[in-house]
Amino acid sequence: MSVVILGIESSCDDTSAAIVRDGILLSNVIASQQVHEEYGGVVPELASRAHQQNIVPVVDAAIKRAGIDRSELSAIAFTRGPGLIGSLLVGTSFAKGLSLGLRIPIIDVNHLHGHVLAHFVRQQPDDRVPEFPYLCLLISGGNSQLIMVRGYNDMEILGRTIDDAAGEAFDKCAKVMGLPYPGGPHIDRLAAEGDPKRFKFARPHITGLDYSFSGLKTSFLYTLRDGLRANPDFIEENKADLAASLQSTIIAILLDKLEKAVKQTGVRTVAIGGGVSANSGVRAAVADFCQQYGIEAFIPERKFTTDNAAMVAIAGYFKYLDKQFCPYDLAPYARVEI
Repeated sequence: MSVVILGIESSCDDTSAAIVRDGILLSNVIASQQVHEEYGGVVPELASRAHQQNIVPVVDAAIKRAGIDRSELSAIAFTRGPGLIGSLLVGTSFAKGLSLGLRIPIIDVNHLHGHVLAHFVRQQPDDRVPEFPYLCLLISGGNSQLIMVRGYNDMEILGRTIDDAAGEAFDKCAKVMGLPYPGGPHIDRLAAEGDPKRFKFARPHITGLDYSFSGLKTSFLYTLRDGLRANPDFIEENKADLAASLQSTIIAILLDKLEKAVKQTGVRTVAIGGGVSANSGVRAAVADFCQQYGIEAFIPERKFTTDNAAMVAIAGYFKYLDKQFCPYDLAPYARVEI
């Protein structure tokens, strides 16, 4: 009998629902919220209200596009955290209500686990997936982590950011440059036109495998301050070079720790995940790094890098096989270790 999982993702500002049958993705629907752009960041209250408006039509569309009837669902997987509490409450409450109505179990999913396991989202039965163990570089708006993945539910954090994450560095620096939110994609676009060696920004010297991006951000701000003092049009005239130099520095910081982790662990497979793994420079740099060291690289399709329910559904599928269901009294959480 087939195992059909409905995945629901509502951790931040994207409402998403996906259907997975026996590990194969049948549909993945995402409703993005444009309302936050004018505020330069996600407004939690507005995000929660938008989730309430979007979740019913998004889930309905996912089921219809999958070509199934809701009676075929085996379980409902939902993102329990980390994320914005109000947003998570919408997804959690909907999943509980629907499961009671259909009399099927619910499965809570750690959002970060979903990003790590996104590589197991197969669109065709013969799609390539990583073999355990592998090293995952998880880089998103709020997290930068190096994770040893030994199994679907066996993950160990080897290194993490001690302050800002890589995605925060991109977005915050983009904001002071006057770029729209989210800033990461705009930095990526401009970097392709700029000189990555034009500006020198601070790189941290943190022992071990932990990351730090606050010093880079401060160095970037000082460069803008000094430039604007000499020339009021400094940012406008140097946007591409600033973006290219910023992106190059962030990539160098990420790869420095990745190289150390590969040497320490001896792993032969590296994967990346999270929103920043959509960045063109990061993708190219990781691919080149893996080719240089003769190790296998897993770089996800861009549609599986940002918040999406496909990764929640596949994580829920593996928990379903192990009968790891959750009770109805579990509440969502804002922060947690992986």
